[in-house]
Amino acid sequence: MKTLEWITADPEETKNIAKLTARYVQPGDVITLEGDLGAGKTTFTKGFAEGIGIQRVVNSPTFTIIKEYREGVLPLYHMDVYRMEDETEDLGLDEYFEGEGVCLVEWAHLIGEQLPEERLEIVIKRLGGDERQLVFTPKGNRYENLCREISEHDDTCD
Repeated sequence: MKTLEWITADPEETKNIAKLTARYVQPGDVITLEGDLGAGKTTFTKGFAEGIGIQRVVNSPTFTIIKEYREGVLPLYHMDVYRMEDETEDLGLDEYFEGEGVCLVEWAHLIGEQLPEERLEIVIKRLGGDERQLVFTPKGNRYENLCREISEHDDTCD
């Protein structure tokens, strides 16, 4: 499987794809989110959090780098590494990547050397107005299987 792709008409559709994705994640999964400012990375994360049962408000961890949400069926580690000063800065990310929760990493290309080889890469592009393109690229067998599960349960992906 190469990629999955969606075009969404509004933020609610983006959240629905995130909720669908959340149904199939496992402890230790790493999902990277790329896209320009305002593309919808945090919107995706909000939907994902809802999908794993997190009830509290989810927002961008821009100034804290990592926010932990532990009240869902799995812990969610929401990372925004946009303001990391040095790619080699040691934040103990391996402990999160190999932990009991799921990591969503915004601006992941900035810490490329620290990311696990196997992961699900998601790119969100603004197409105009509220329309977005979401492209899922699995890296490794685990994420190919994850994408296969998602596509089998969604009739809107290309």
